[in-house]
Amino acid sequence: MASKDADPSLGYLTRKDTEVKLPRPTRVKNKTPAPIQITAEQILREARERQEAEIRPPKQKITDPTELADYRLRKRKEFEDLIRRVRWNTSVWIKYAQWEESQKDFNRARSVWERALEVDYRNHTLWLKYAEVEMKNKFINHARNVWDRAVTLLPRVDQLWYKYIHMEEMLGNVAGARQIFERWMSWMPDQQGWLSYIKFELRYNEVERARAIYERFVQCHPKVGAWIRYAKFEMKNGEIVRARNIYERAVEKLADEEDAEQLFVAFAEFEERCKETERARCIYKFSLDHIPKGRAEDLYRKFVAFEKQYGDKEGIEDAIVGKRRFQYEEEVRKNPLNYDSWIDYIRLEESVGNKGRTREVYERAIANIPPAEEKRYWQRYIYLWINYALYEELDAGDMERTRDVYRECLKLIPHEKFSFAKIWLLAAQFEIRQLNLKGARQILGNAIGKAPKDKIFKKYIEIELQLGNIDRCRKLYEKYLEWAPENCYAWSKYAELERSLSETERARAIFELAITQPALDMPELLWKAYIDFEISEGEYERTRGLYERLLDRTKHMKVWISYAKFEASAMEETDADSDVPEDGVREHESKKGRIQRATRVFERAINYYRTSAPELKEERAMLLEEWLNMESSFGELGDVSVVQSKLPKKLKKRKQISSEDGGVSGYEEYIDYVFPEENQATNLKILEAAYKWKKQKLSTDDE
Repeated sequence: MASKDADPSLGYLTRKDTEVKLPRPTRVKNKTPAPIQITAEQILREARERQEAEIRPPKQKITDPTELADYRLRKRKEFEDLIRRVRWNTSVWIKYAQWEESQKDFNRARSVWERALEVDYRNHTLWLKYAEVEMKNKFINHARNVWDRAVTLLPRVDQLWYKYIHMEEMLGNVAGARQIFERWMSWMPDQQGWLSYIKFELRYNEVERARAIYERFVQCHPKVGAWIRYAKFEMKNGEIVRARNIYERAVEKLADEEDAEQLFVAFAEFEERCKETERARCIYKFSLDHIPKGRAEDLYRKFVAFEKQYGDKEGIEDAIVGKRRFQYEEEVRKNPLNYDSWIDYIRLEESVGNKGRTREVYERAIANIPPAEEKRYWQRYIYLWINYALYEELDAGDMERTRDVYRECLKLIPHEKFSFAKIWLLAAQFEIRQLNLKGARQILGNAIGKAPKDKIFKKYIEIELQLGNIDRCRKLYEKYLEWAPENCYAWSKYAELERSLSETERARAIFELAITQPALDMPELLWKAYIDFEISEGEYERTRGLYERLLDRTKHMKVWISYAKFEASAMEETDADSDVPEDGVREHESKKGRIQRATRVFERAINYYRTSAPELKEERAMLLEEWLNMESSFGELGDVSVVQSKLPKKLKKRKQISSEDGGVSGYEEYIDYVFPEENQATNLKILEAAYKWKKQKLSTDDE
């Protein structure tokens, strides 16, 4: 009986019976290297030596016709069976046909080839093998038949035509080969097919036939290479006139092609070889004018070399200019918005002196408008317009074109977003040079209306002032201040104009209006101008009033110093204006009055810094130094000791430098000023602390 654990799928054996028992790996106790080492190479060599010899089938020798017939029958059956299985495998058919050929049974071989062609007649390899078999066994007519059928069915396979023509040529059938070439050419093959036909005719010295084929060739393939080959063929045969005619016909037909550069170079080199340097130069210049600059790099290089060899100084310079022109064209083609390249290109054309070409480059350059309406993109672009206008005015001498350039430029700029004062001013100055004052005023008026700027106002006022139109200047200053009421320069210049006209009250009123403005860009300059104006007019009381009003607005150290110096000098000027000669007593009183007034200003300043701004120690110290210098300048009448008693002591101190994380990164030295009243307060604090300590000690002793 079978065991319960028996498994039918295992032939009624148990799992235990079917387990593969692997030998237990032996433990290596001694792991030291063996005295004799065996390399991998030795192991492989021994394995190869121990391999058994390959079993090959014995060679069969056929000695009997019956045995040969059996062998052939067996092989044919094998091939036929194989073909039935893999009918589309070409290599099987080829092997079958070649075996039949080896048995010298050519009819059977042809039958196999024909059957193979019925399966896949588009396979040109089958045709090639079939025809080669016929040729090898010298069945010429059969081979012709195969080739003829092949080129009829597959006319686009060039190899079939080449093999067919080669066979006929080897047989000496030149006429037949020519006829095959004609059949092939009717299919308009590629260039290599035509060139093979031409070489075939040239091998038999049929130059006229080759020329006729070349004519058909360039009509079939109207490419630059074909025409150049045709011209070189004529040149080789010494037909220079024919070669030149071919090049001229090629230029007429292919001047606009992409590879026309190659044609022009070949044409120019042909004329150069014929010693026709003027013709070659004309060809180079014609080609450089007609071919786009991006495709004429080789042409420029050849032209420069040609001019260096045959040209004079002027010709060489023209060639070099042409080369540089090509470089600039390449740059502006890559980046049309590179205005620096355009400017360099324009300078090159201006140096040549061709007005038409220069204007053309200017027009191309200004056509590349910046992509965004932002001033930073327009800053270089606007110089193209400026240079264009200056070129038309100074070099070309065409004033109407200059006026048109300025007009178009001003029309193009988006004045509501930004503008260029330079363009407005250049346009106005051009009109002034043309004695068109009305046009200049109109341009500047439009500038103020559309895009007012400081430069425009200043230049317009300067022009009107030179012309003596004071009323216009006043109106312009009013417009200027209406546009920029915070501009201290405009207020000062307006007042200066009125003062130059001896309109003192108008100038004073302008200054008063200016200092009452809520916001000013540089108020210190305006106040200084107003004060200098009053001093120059001898109005010292008004000047003091101005200083007092200024001190109400700011208590800056420079204001105090300026006020004190004014008081010191005002008395001198008052005395100088007096016609009464001074005696010793009066001079003494005058100096004493100056000292008192200046001292009063300094005392007010020191008192302000001590009470209201004690943290401004450095300013206070500088003020005291100015006071000391002034007292010293008065000589015996000055009381230097009063100032010296108030001078601070300079102390070097250190303060911590805090780092970003809140820690201490180091220390920094600085100068601190300790004034006498601060020193007394410190001494009092020390005495008070000592008194408290003593009192505490006495109470402790009593206890």
